[in-house]
Amino acid sequence: MASKTVTVGSAVGLHARPAAIIAEAAAKYDDDVFLALVGEEDDDEPTEAASSLMIMALGAEKGDQVVVTSDNAEAVEEIAALIEQDLDA
Repeated sequence: MASKTVTVGSAVGLHARPAAIIAEAAAKYDDDVFLALVGEEDDDEPTEAASSLMIMALGAEKGDQVVVTSDNAEAVEEIAALIEQDLDA
């Protein structure tokens, strides 16, 4: 399984607009893509990246670290790159 740790770049964190953009990108892959907030006690319970509501439920704010995992390395790279961007700009 491919994995990458990235820092949230959006000024408002992973809230409505960034979450929707990430979820749309994750949904186009056949393989599941998961997100986990680094430092949370629930690290062993990753969130499905294809769900904007689940992404928002992470509560990730600007500067927080998120681990992106999937069996699809291309998906990991794309979602990780989106998380690092300021998607509210």
